[in-house]
Amino acid sequence: MRLIGMLDSPYVRRVAISLSELGHDFEHEAISVFSGFGEFGRINPVVRAPTLVMDDDAVLMDSSIIIEQFESFSPVERSLWPRDKVGRSRCAAVLGLALAACDKAVQLVYERELRPPNKQHGAWAERVSRQVMAACRLLNEQPEEKDLWLARGRPTQAGLTLGVACTFMHHLIPDVWAEAGLPNLRRFQEDAEALPIFRRWPHSGVEPAQQDSPER
Repeated sequence: MRLIGMLDSPYVRRVAISLSELGHDFEHEAISVFSGFGEFGRINPVVRAPTLVMDDDAVLMDSSIIIEQFESFSPVERSLWPRDKVGRSRCAAVLGLALAACDKAVQLVYERELRPPNKQHGAWAERVSRQVMAACRLLNEQPEEKDLWLARGRPTQAGLTLGVACTFMHHLIPDVWAEAGLPNLRRFQEDAEALPIFRRWPHSGVEPAQQDSPER
């Protein structure tokens, strides 16, 4: 299998870490949807990251669809979800908040970095910033340890996605990240990024103007 996309995209990184944790091997091809548009288009004409090319040449898109597909046929003991109904519901609620924060952060990055300064919509950017901070403040206070960790050193899907999203926000919208405070989220981000699986698939750390398309 081949995972196509840059690791500055939180969605590409989320897929890479998830599939590794689920025990699946794949090759990663760090192709940019900007500088590598033509090359990417020959693999997937839609040019959307992440793209996963399966062994049978099926092309999957959207991080949640890719991860759900592999969860469905992975051994139960490798699952990134709690096994009990209540635990799964709580984990799903945290995951929804983490993805909301990530999606809104991506919108803000697009507004700031891809739109010319004289075309930027200040009121829209302010609204999206408030949405990011609202989601992050809820995430700073609400999740319990069991919502984020299956076991010591092994995050739930919610925890995994939250760790990736926090690092994306820390690098790409540092002003909003700093303004929101978030001491609990910062500690969790540090714990997640210290894990071997996160270090194996690190955020690329490129400057915002050079970043790849962080699509879902």
